[in-house]
Amino acid sequence: MSRKILITGSNGLLGQKLVYRLLKEPNVTIIATSKGPNRLNMKDGYTYESLDITDEQAVKNIIEKYSPDSVINTAAMTDVDGCENKSEECRKMNVVAVEYLISALKGRPNNPQLVHLSTDFIFDGKSGPYRETDIPYPPKSIYSESKFVSENLVKASGIKWAIIRTVLVYGIVDNMSRSNIVLVAKNNLAKGKKMNVVDDQFRTPTLAEDLAEGCALAALKDATGIYHISGKDFMSILELFHKVADFWQLDKSLISPVNTATLAQAAQRPLRTGFILDKAMNELGYNPHSFTEGLALVDAQLKERGL
Repeated sequence: MSRKILITGSNGLLGQKLVYRLLKEPNVTIIATSKGPNRLNMKDGYTYESLDITDEQAVKNIIEKYSPDSVINTAAMTDVDGCENKSEECRKMNVVAVEYLISALKGRPNNPQLVHLSTDFIFDGKSGPYRETDIPYPPKSIYSESKFVSENLVKASGIKWAIIRTVLVYGIVDNMSRSNIVLVAKNNLAKGKKMNVVDDQFRTPTLAEDLAEGCALAALKDATGIYHISGKDFMSILELFHKVADFWQLDKSLISPVNTATLAQAAQRPLRTGFILDKAMNELGYNPHSFTEGLALVDAQLKERGL
């Protein structure tokens, strides 16, 4: 059965991986949208439209023009500390834009599905790893609050929806504008830079390709409800840095363990999150890479790019 899927935020890490993943589906029409020009190296096989999701009329126009069966909303402000300093920008991107998407999709004759991306930060981090049935109670950061509010908007929207929550995403993309934790660890260690790394925050880091697979499965299967999509390996951030050092044979002695309290980050982080993946595996057929397999994939992609 053919399906028309519109992606917001297609220039980002997840957005790019989603375009490449869905290009493998013969019966899917892809509309990739993001702010500004298209950053993907591959320009064929899909339609690209510049879209600012904080512009209500532009959102409405694009939904009316393409009438998608699914919208995968990857566009968000995800800089957790940045959200503390730019709270209004965070609210516009993470809450108001979601209201615009819901409004544009509501009442359409083809009953479209919204696949909305969310985060482990909607939990307080006291009892992770979490299942979909666990009650969200966000830590006191503007970012976590914005994602919590947007989830509730989606749940109360009256449209067909799926919420994909994820954890600490890493990977390589075309014309990269932002880094992520694995690349930061690798690049700093390769430069011989000393780093203080938290040993009391625990996550299940997620390969961008795996997250794209989870989102694609949710859209292709017209799934509804909440799904936890992340890596399967539960570790501290310190352990993550050590694994990166081991994989690329870099100097682990540059890494000094510290606790979260000593870092004085602008935004509060949940200490212990991570996800239990049984529901996504059973209902969607999701099967993520191990962390080491993820690093091997990143390594291969870096070599392809001559990096």
